[in-house]
Amino acid sequence: MTDAWTAAQIRAAEKPLLEAGEPLMQRAADGLAGVVSGLLRASSAPRILLLVGSGDNGGDALYAGASLAQEFVPGGLVTVVPTGSRLHEAGLAAALVAGATVDALGPWTDPAAAPGLLREYDVMIDGMVGTGASGGLRGDARRVVAALGGGAGSVGEGAGAGFVGPGAGGPGPSGPSGPSGPVLGRPLVVAVDLPSGLHPDDGSAELVLPADVTVTFGGRKAGLLRGSGPMLAGRVVLIDIGLRLGAPELSTP
Repeated sequence: MTDAWTAAQIRAAEKPLLEAGEPLMQRAADGLAGVVSGLLRASSAPRILLLVGSGDNGGDALYAGASLAQEFVPGGLVTVVPTGSRLHEAGLAAALVAGATVDALGPWTDPAAAPGLLREYDVMIDGMVGTGASGGLRGDARRVVAALGGGAGSVGEGAGAGFVGPGAGGPGPSGPSGPSGPVLGRPLVVAVDLPSGLHPDDGSAELVLPADVTVTFGGRKAGLLRGSGPMLAGRVVLIDIGLRLGAPELSTP
């Protein structure tokens, strides 16, 4: 059986550990970095793009970016594109010290420019919006996903010209071409906890960035197993960060 929990259940399990000073974000970031590093095992100089929002997902992505920059820079490239009004300060500092750079947001919200920029990267880490968001994508995150041709919540509608996700018939990371951005004609997309725009509980989505791999922390979110979640999340990798969870919201065979 595959078990999943609501966002509220996950937050409730995190609370006592956070109050006790447990480094949950670092555990999540280490797990995320390990998955991405594994996907890039055949590349000595990968180009990694971080789409980073204001929440904890952004912090996870930045700390993972710091680890990846330590591993791959200066031969490779780690680029941070901020999609939130403020970034996790310590995570950003760690990424910059390790060799990451920050790119201006503007071109990434331009449908004429963003798809071309995207093709310069091997992996894109989606750390824009996580379980704390509700009501769909808004603001800069929405503009970036729209510019990249992000898929609609209705999986059958597919994605735009700049991006083709697994939910729209694009190959996943374990397909015959293997885990390589250039082979796919666009970077592999790794979602942090869940794809940005996907509702964490019911799997609904009006505009979403489909993922090839979703690295989720503590417990699977119910939205990854419901609605459009299974088609938009790609392969789900669960990272144990030490949560003590109660009865699941959902169990599937």
